Amino acid sequence: MEAALKTFFSSSRFAVVGASSDTAKFGHKVFVWYLQHNLPVTPINPRVPEVSVKSSNYVTVASPNNLSSPGDTSLSIITPPAATMKVLQEAKDAGVPAVWLQPGSYNDEVMAFARKEFDAAIGGTEGGTSGDEGWCVLVDGEDGLKLAGREWSKL
Repeated sequence: MEAALKTFFSSSRFAVVGASSDTAKFGHKVFVWYLQHNLPVTPINPRVPEVSVKSSNYVTVASPNNLSSPGDTSLSIITPPAATMKVLQEAKDAGVPAVWLQPGSYNDEVMAFARKEFDAAIGGTEGGTSGDEGWCVLVDGEDGLKLAGREWSKL
């Protein structure tokens, strides 16, 4: 999993599929994590035109196909497994190199597809995650940043 983490965080851009303005949702918490770590992040949500974090608004895109540089963007995905499979197919077609399937976003079929089709796919519980529910950027992300040699300062 170390190689996958390094590949994921070697991207120059990031996006959160399922980003939300609702502070109770993990799509919001994961999006905020990227902001707090000063990483360039785009919210992906086809249902709303923007996501709000505190007093700032961030324009959303509807799918990975709408990213400005999908080949340079790693995706964190927080959607139900059926929606995740559709997102993964779009991401593959767009040229996204790496994905992080947050807990609850995958089943065995989704995880197998992700591992087959992407340079790096993070998810599941094997390989040293610190979280009880599987690999999560909120729990394991800082270790991934270190593996990729990324300097960061939490806001």
